[in-house]
Amino acid sequence: MKGATRVTTVVGSARSELRRARRILGFASLTSGMLAMYRAHDRLASEPEKDALRERYVHRWSRALLELFGIHLTVVGAAHGKRSGGRLVVANHRSTIDIGILLREFGGHVVSRDDLAHWPLVGAAARSVGTVFVDRASTASGVNAIRAMTRLLEGGASVTVFPEGTTFDGDLVRPFHKGAFVAARAADVPVVPVGIAYASGTNAAFVAESFTEHLGRLAKTKITRVAVVVGEDMPPERNSDRAARGARDRVGELVLAARRVVGE
Repeated sequence: MKGATRVTTVVGSARSELRRARRILGFASLTSGMLAMYRAHDRLASEPEKDALRERYVHRWSRALLELFGIHLTVVGAAHGKRSGGRLVVANHRSTIDIGILLREFGGHVVSRDDLAHWPLVGAAARSVGTVFVDRASTASGVNAIRAMTRLLEGGASVTVFPEGTTFDGDLVRPFHKGAFVAARAADVPVVPVGIAYASGTNAAFVAESFTEHLGRLAKTKITRVAVVVGEDMPPERNSDRAARGARDRVGELVLAARRVVGE
């Protein structure tokens, strides 16, 4: 019996490594290939066509990556997807998977920490599709990010922000930074709260490791189950501190709802 157990463990480990290699190769091939095609098409597109072109490529890329990495996604709640007018989407942040999920569901642009711009391959793709980068340790960077968000929102785009400022493990939602809510108020657009929860044992959390280490761990996991619960629009508030607290409380409620959907 011990010998059989050992063989099963070795076979399982070999399959896991093969899965990791296949997915990482697929990630690199998919991202580099779609990025090259997008850049080529973007150069040929007229100015009015560029936004729709970018949206199509972002949606295809995010959908394909979720399928490649075995992400089993359940989305419940208020209407989402395409609609007219700008909106600020705010969510808790646990994994790099969050970015692909919310881009697939809402499209538009993402606000990211500035070091992502230098990640292998992902950084080039993020820069090409208009990601807003922010260094939270820099006041000037924060001001520039708020201005960029405001312009996008006023132009009718969806902007996704993770106002906790970084990734955490578990369901507890940390205090929200207020900068994105300043932009929502300035552009007079609604805030869409979103709660995300991952099934236990999925190794989805991105904490205290490099991007390549995180990607390798995700690639070895056969299936990652995640639930997303979308709340009703919240009107922009004049007081950005109050807006941040209210959105944080609402996202916390939605995370608990997502936990009930995905299970422990």
